[in-house]
Amino acid sequence: MNFPLGTETTPDYYGVELALAAHKLVIEVRPVEIGQQVLITVDSSADMRVAKATAGAVFAQGGIPSIAIYPSLPAPMDTLPKPVSNAAAAADIWFDFAVAYQLYSPAYHAALENGCVYVCLAGMDVDMMVRTIGKVNYPPMKKMANLLYKLSQEAETVRVTSPAGTDMTMKIDKAGDHFWEEPPEQGGFPQMLGGQSGFMAFRESYEGVLIFDGTIWPPFDIGILREPVSLTLKGGYIQNIEGGVEARALSQWLESYNHKDAYLMDHACYGFNPGIRRPSGRIIEDERIFGCMQFGIGATEYGSPAHTDGVTLSPSVWLDDVQIEDNGRYIHPELIALCREMGAPGYD
Repeated sequence: MNFPLGTETTPDYYGVELALAAHKLVIEVRPVEIGQQVLITVDSSADMRVAKATAGAVFAQGGIPSIAIYPSLPAPMDTLPKPVSNAAAAADIWFDFAVAYQLYSPAYHAALENGCVYVCLAGMDVDMMVRTIGKVNYPPMKKMANLLYKLSQEAETVRVTSPAGTDMTMKIDKAGDHFWEEPPEQGGFPQMLGGQSGFMAFRESYEGVLIFDGTIWPPFDIGILREPVSLTLKGGYIQNIEGGVEARALSQWLESYNHKDAYLMDHACYGFNPGIRRPSGRIIEDERIFGCMQFGIGATEYGSPAHTDGVTLSPSVWLDDVQIEDNGRYIHPELIALCREMGAPGYD
């Protein structure tokens, strides 16, 4: 996985700014209460500076931090070492900084069943934490997430196009998606890095052509795209994958699972974190490039053993006949106001 940004390894890099970002993480993003058991996981590919800063912020807030480090896993959702999965099952909050994230894994599901709040911050290094948390105005970003979800769920159809050639539609499932709604007070839910929202579309309703021109990950050997990858969708399933070397890598990776629902579209999301302006190779960051769309492939709820995400840059989005985004710029009046409140570049 290629990380061209934010890989400065000196121990004191952004040291003061990192302390502020970790403080915001445990105060604003996922508030830690006195006495809560907080697990912080890092694989050997992750940035220990971020884990230590978070542990210090948790302890200062009255929580009880524990850091678990383990060898990097071959792929996301793979089985954790047993001592780590046991710790996750006993945690009140789980900050996951490992590159190979645990979202959708057996350990993740067991932790949620026990009331844990799982916070996915996969691959986050010092630069990423400072830009995407420390320097971001979180309250209006949360308002924007709620508004995008509300506007989208009120529509019947979503259409997405892009300069690279995307032209696809999805039909809204009015049942909604609890992932984007207010979480239960008692815990037992996942939380992602801020700057993303989505909607619930019927998986089998995805139709058209989807072009990824930002990032695809996993598999590990893709990351930032050097050539666009084109997917032809029918009835929600990928019918064809076209492009260069990276398209072939994605095709071979999906084929290796030998499961039809690995080809089923899983979700669609908006990205709008003001601290993210271009791809880095870290999918948790790139899904939130300001103005992008992100799409998940591989319906784990249907039993798919694989899940990957891809990023479409500079999309235009219509909710029924109302356009809310034009070539990566939000144009809906309420969204423009929130972009200004967040201090997003280009909305002065």
